[in-house]
Amino acid sequence: MKALILVGGFGTRLRPLTLTTPKPCVPFCNKELVIHQIEALKMVGVDTVILAVNYKPERMRDLLKPWEQKLGVKIIYSQEEEPLGTAGPIALAKEHLSTSSEPFFVLNSDITSTFPLAELLRFHKSHGKEGTIMVTQVSEPSKYGVVVYEENTGKINRFVEKPQEYVGNKINAGIYIFNHSIIDRIPLQPTSIENEIFPKMSTDGQLYAMELSGFWMDVGQPKDYLAGMCKYLSNADDSQLAKGSGIVSPCMIDPTAKIGKDCLLGPYVVIGPNVTVGDGVRLRRTTVFEGARIQSNSWVDSSIIGWESVVGKWSRLEGVTVLGRDVQVADELYVNGAMILDHKAIKESIPSPQIVM
Repeated sequence: MKALILVGGFGTRLRPLTLTTPKPCVPFCNKELVIHQIEALKMVGVDTVILAVNYKPERMRDLLKPWEQKLGVKIIYSQEEEPLGTAGPIALAKEHLSTSSEPFFVLNSDITSTFPLAELLRFHKSHGKEGTIMVTQVSEPSKYGVVVYEENTGKINRFVEKPQEYVGNKINAGIYIFNHSIIDRIPLQPTSIENEIFPKMSTDGQLYAMELSGFWMDVGQPKDYLAGMCKYLSNADDSQLAKGSGIVSPCMIDPTAKIGKDCLLGPYVVIGPNVTVGDGVRLRRTTVFEGARIQSNSWVDSSIIGWESVVGKWSRLEGVTVLGRDVQVADELYVNGAMILDHKAIKESIPSPQIVM
């Protein structure tokens, strides 16, 4: 089986992390975000994954190449010359998708989930129509496009964008499976699958919905990235989680990380490879990328610490602060909700949210 993952965006919502790294390759719980998806696809029999790329394809290829052999999955890069929206990449990848008669998966690249793909495949084959989209329940449907469908069969009747009156509470989760006939519906030009293709399939009675079991989160911006991290850790296998004195579960710590004395880590902390955490550090609801250093007696809460960045002694970071690559925060500073671009040296406190360029 084959799958197409839509990775053509520029990742602007997740800057500064995406200034040097394509969004699908940003670490998420100590693994490139897209690798979580590829692993889930592999488990249901997918042996070829097509990445619809636009931004930094060479960098993406370099970062993902070791995973091809490790997972036993062939990765093909389908290069967009211009942004093709959410449907155009399917038409562009026609030659790769058409070499198999099996249905194929399509996934958005910036989501985390339990990825119940085996259930999706079974349901899709059971109704025999052209497409199935996975939906997830939300508490505020007026903020989204709602999928209205028959609960007993899954047949989609219509889509309602940001309804002001209640019509349902299920939204598109960005996980699909299609028969090859969908390719004939899509022109090789910028096309929206949600606004142009799905409504026509629904009118033709060819589109069904299945509710996603388990957690789901769009992690395309920092506050949602952290929320998705918390959901992932809450659902992680116990063998993946760190244990020991000073650790409040759930936490994930790479074995190469060095943790000082008298630290308190967690809940909801991810520490990447070759990270150094000094003595007396307090981390909560935070992820720390490879090679970063958190110096002694610092407090970091609800933040993302980028690659090789340094948080000085007795400093306090909170409020969804994001440090890009190689950011240096001096000792005894307070940083609240700042987005700090790569290679910056912060020598004064930042008490309110701002972008530091």
